Amino acid sequence: MKLRQTAGLAVPLVMASVLLAACSSSGSSTSSSSAGTSSSASGSSGSSAAGSLKKGLKVFIIPKNLGNSYFTTADSAKSGGAIAALDALGETGTETSGTAATPASQIPAIQAAISKGANALLVSATDPTALCPTLNAAMKRGVTVVTYDSDAPTCRSLFINQASTAQIGTSEIDLLASQIHDTGDIAIVSAAASATNQNAWIGYMKQELAKYPKMKLVATVYGNDDPTTATQVTQGLLEQYPNLKGIISPTTVGIAAAAAVLDTAKYRGKIMLTGLGTPDSLKKYVADGTIKSFELWNPANLGYLAAYAAVELASGKISGAQGQTFTAGKLGSFTVGADKTVLLGPPFVFSAANINTFNF
Repeated sequence: MKLRQTAGLAVPLVMASVLLAACSSSGSSTSSSSAGTSSSASGSSGSSAAGSLKKGLKVFIIPKNLGNSYFTTADSAKSGGAIAALDALGETGTETSGTAATPASQIPAIQAAISKGANALLVSATDPTALCPTLNAAMKRGVTVVTYDSDAPTCRSLFINQASTAQIGTSEIDLLASQIHDTGDIAIVSAAASATNQNAWIGYMKQELAKYPKMKLVATVYGNDDPTTATQVTQGLLEQYPNLKGIISPTTVGIAAAAAVLDTAKYRGKIMLTGLGTPDSLKKYVADGTIKSFELWNPANLGYLAAYAAVELASGKISGAQGQTFTAGKLGSFTVGADKTVLLGPPFVFSAANINTFNF
């Protein structure tokens, strides 16, 4: 979301109206199919006028996996995500992917999109390199490739980063440190072991731990963005490390699963949990004290920005060079940074003081 402020231990309530507005329905029509959700726009893929954005581009949004509420919010028209932006721009947007957050599940969806004449792909990469043969082949055919949420740095034209990678990683450690008084064994419940964004965040977490010599990272486990697997690995942590004081789960699926495991009299308030989650999925756990605070950005704004960037690139308005600027509708103006990356903004911290003012 285009809100430039430093993430702290509370989110000013004045931000609530902005986030709620960003999550309201776009009013565009969508249809469901086994492949995902799509919206249709009339027109061809030719430019409507010299120097203007092209209309009727076929844009395929390919999240890590379907059925993940985070990506449903990021991608759908109803939430104001990527397809809402494409509707507004007169493009054809389709969300499609596999059901597992793995390259083996995601690659066939990318290949199918290319065969259907995609002009642009929005991809949340399940692996930084495994997708590259397919994505590079697409770019050689003139298909614009934009990654969002999770990057594949060597095989895309632009990456839409939800927040500063360093800030996400360091702030997660700082949040947990404040909750366990800078002392004790901690663990991480990540998504897939190959996930670019998860590994980058965890790298900064480990660096930040140097500030807290009495905190020790005893394990990092992987729930693969699958609720059942995330539940099992969290339970395994509790069995293997009986002195555990805190858990960080930098994945919306993982933190919800971990919260459900810790939501008992045995663990509630004794093992602290933080990470990245959606307010709607965690309100219950904040209310009963299982979670004190956690972070996230607005996923719908991430998808919305990614869609605008893809259309700008596919229309030849920008090339992805550092320093170029473009406007992403209601979110305002953005500048391409180093490594062909566009930054959405800092994460926001949710707690009992503000969580009920948010709805996504």
